[in-house]
Amino acid sequence: MTYEGARSITGPYLALLGANAAVVGFVAGFGELVGYSLRLVSGYLADKSRRYWAMTILGYAVNLLAVPLLALAGNWPLAAMLLIAERMGKAIRTPPRDVMLSHAASQVGRGWGFGLHEAMDQIGAILGPLIVAIILYFYGNYQISFAFLLIPAILALTVLVISRILYPHPHDLEMDVPKIQTRGLMKVYWIYIAAVIFIALGFADFPLIAYHFQKVEIVSPVMIPIFYSVAMGVDAIAALLFGRLFDKIGMWSLITAVLLSAFFTPLVFWGGFNLALVGMALWGVGMGAQESIMRAAVAEMSPVNVRGSAYGVFSTIYGFSWFIGSFTLGILYDISIGIMVIFSLLAQLFAIFPLIFIRNYRP
Repeated sequence: MTYEGARSITGPYLALLGANAAVVGFVAGFGELVGYSLRLVSGYLADKSRRYWAMTILGYAVNLLAVPLLALAGNWPLAAMLLIAERMGKAIRTPPRDVMLSHAASQVGRGWGFGLHEAMDQIGAILGPLIVAIILYFYGNYQISFAFLLIPAILALTVLVISRILYPHPHDLEMDVPKIQTRGLMKVYWIYIAAVIFIALGFADFPLIAYHFQKVEIVSPVMIPIFYSVAMGVDAIAALLFGRLFDKIGMWSLITAVLLSAFFTPLVFWGGFNLALVGMALWGVGMGAQESIMRAAVAEMSPVNVRGSAYGVFSTIYGFSWFIGSFTLGILYDISIGIMVIFSLLAQLFAIFPLIFIRNYRP
């Protein structure tokens, strides 16, 4: 709720403070780049220090408290620094948090655990912008909107502190005590990372989809956020469904999800209104699977002593691949929508080959 609520208005807020479009684009891109690259360091430090709770709470504090501080930013450089700090906080807390989640989720199935996490995340992602919209409607003030987001931020940090008190040793949450292995990341993990790269390279980001909708006018400006909300709703449901399937049939669930979601591209970029809506639903399936199964699989493929590093490497490679893919798809869109669609579709389908190779893997 906190940071997704903020992200829904940071663009116009920076513009209000005097930033131009180039600055807005740079801040958004650089923030994501920093946010993904630092996860490699964060994961390594989590493994070395075993201070999972300390790093998680520190990361969430930076991540969440940077948002209400935007209300006090009197100029765009200060606001830009806070936005980048927010992404840095997310980078610090994500690998150690996912390690702890992998331990806790072993009691209910890692697919279901990570799927539930993604579903709750999407509920917040929907509610946060809605709350901000309501505040803007009644007060018409961005500073009040950011200040109000201090409430969910404090609630989130309170839950974290209580959880730290109740469950100080996350390793104890494992159903079976994990065997301490001295070896590093296994071959199956790197084969899996190859599939992740292909998926990220071919998966079109929503800004490009929204740009297409606006340009060809198959979806009205008012309907574009509604299409996005539909995708987020499907995302939450798909995360739970495919997460449960992962616990039952393993990698076949991710293969199924990729086969389904890959065809969102021709539907969204070649179809009319109805086909585009179906395409957005498939796009939501892909997002839900990526945020649940893909993270759950990392825990299954990584020894416990290097699991933080495994999540750091996964997040960093995924983030860079997503960035390169988004940039490439944007260039190809300007050249030819047809070529862009074919590139997107083939890149995602190529991911199936390494997944089939490790389809029967079980720890």
